[in-house]
Amino acid sequence: MDVRVKNNVTTVGAEGGPTVVLAHGFGCDQQLWRPVTDLLAPSCRVVLFDHVGAGGSDTSAWTEARYSSLETYAQDVVDLVRELDLNNVVYVGHSVASMIGVLAAAAHPELFEKLVLLTPSPRYIDDGDYRGGFSRVDVDELLDSLDSNYLGWSRAMAPTIMGTPDRPELGEELTESFCRTDPACARAFARATFLSDNRADLDRVVTPTLVIECERDALAPREVGRFVHEHVRGSTLVTLDANGHCPHLSEPEATASAILSFIGAR
Repeated sequence: MDVRVKNNVTTVGAEGGPTVVLAHGFGCDQQLWRPVTDLLAPSCRVVLFDHVGAGGSDTSAWTEARYSSLETYAQDVVDLVRELDLNNVVYVGHSVASMIGVLAAAAHPELFEKLVLLTPSPRYIDDGDYRGGFSRVDVDELLDSLDSNYLGWSRAMAPTIMGTPDRPELGEELTESFCRTDPACARAFARATFLSDNRADLDRVVTPTLVIECERDALAPREVGRFVHEHVRGSTLVTLDANGHCPHLSEPEATASAILSFIGAR
């Protein structure tokens, strides 16, 4: 299957600029990158896509057995870069797509020039001294709620994830994105996301990496951002004065500025 169809690939921006691949997180699609895309496009070639099962992707390529682990999503990223013949790629992954990028770059460092991990978490569940932000009971309850009433879960959780009660329209936009996602695909992706443990994979990354965290984030507290920064050798950590887990929506100027500064484009 042509990757352009499979992953609903869109390319915009400056053909001669750095190639920036934007990868969305759980419950989202490429449309949520819109505010950042508009800021990157004047100086970068921006490649957007939808993970299989999300947005305008070809859902005939999706099976629960295949897309039950992040490794499959990482292989899709590798296939996309190769089949589109992209060079010197700057991969920007939001939330779980950060770990998808970590897996892809660790396995195939030759394909990626730089990584940007936006509000990443290598493990959401607390483990000993590691604080991921959730207990196993918390995650089990979250997944049970998602299984029993996905649309209700989406309407309840999206505003909390967005973290901007003073701007309810942003929570509504994220809710709409969640509700556009096929529930079966969402359930499998949620398990792959919230039950994953990619802490050991951070040490495998040799690609220059920027970690972007938010000052206040209900899903990925600052302890997580510091952990990722400390375990990706030579990485840079930027803390945005922002609320919530989706600064590409709530603070697109600051997010785009951090990306552009890291890749040396203006």
